[in-house]
Amino acid sequence: MPDPSICFLIPYFGKWPFWFPFFLESCRYNPSIQWIFYTDCGIPETVPGNVTFIETTFENYCKKISGSLEINFRPGSAYKLCDIKPAIGLIHQDDLSEYDFWAYGDIDLVYGDIRRYFSASRLAKHDIFSTHSRRISGHLCLVRNNEKMRNAFKSVRNWKNLLSNKEHVTFDESAFSRLFVRHKNWPIWLARLAKPLNPWTRAIEHIEAFSTPNRKVAWTDGSYDFPTVWYWNKGSLTNDKDGSREFPYFHFLGWKKQKWEATSPAGSQDAASLAATGCWQITADGFFKSP
Repeated sequence: MPDPSICFLIPYFGKWPFWFPFFLESCRYNPSIQWIFYTDCGIPETVPGNVTFIETTFENYCKKISGSLEINFRPGSAYKLCDIKPAIGLIHQDDLSEYDFWAYGDIDLVYGDIRRYFSASRLAKHDIFSTHSRRISGHLCLVRNNEKMRNAFKSVRNWKNLLSNKEHVTFDESAFSRLFVRHKNWPIWLARLAKPLNPWTRAIEHIEAFSTPNRKVAWTDGSYDFPTVWYWNKGSLTNDKDGSREFPYFHFLGWKKQKWEATSPAGSQDAASLAATGCWQITADGFFKSP
């Protein structure tokens, strides 16, 4: 079975974070997957061949959203762009026309071997893939590129007002998520009985991929004893707790809030040089050369 084509499309405005070279290097080691950025941050010096940057202003990008969705999109900050993630497939229909799946996500993460996790046989079974079990994961979500899924967000009640709101309303992980992940507080057996009754629920795979430690979700062994070191070695992503088990990506949301830029050598020195070595580790203190 051939691998379906996948393209991540990510709008990002402001300033690239210091860890961006590590993100890009993890893209490089997923050569069969594409990334497209719409940005005003400038084009980095070293760009993998599977990553494209389209330079535009935040104002012009908001106009593009307004025209595509027929709303008045004038947010108070670029953080509002998180809300339009489920509409990326429609807003960028032309950019994504040649791909079987479009994807949205964040850049406060590094990828492992994405194809190892999202195999062709896996992608054949559903139309939308979340890496959390109880909601759609805003930091990484794959969506089948067809008319139904490009327009799925329009099934959210009052979607135009929610997306037009100048403030961030967590549309991707709340209102949109509830289309697909329902009855999450019901007993598992009862939720399974109800699942066939809702076509949106049948369309989704929502399995915990253990991408985001140090949060409220228990780890692989059911404990809250999380990994303390993550190892990235030329596209292979492991940690100090789970042995040889490889992970599709590591979302370092919890650690980045500890002001890495002030504590990590990669924040004050040359992050690009360290990233390019192809072998490094990540801790609560930042990015470091692997021993």
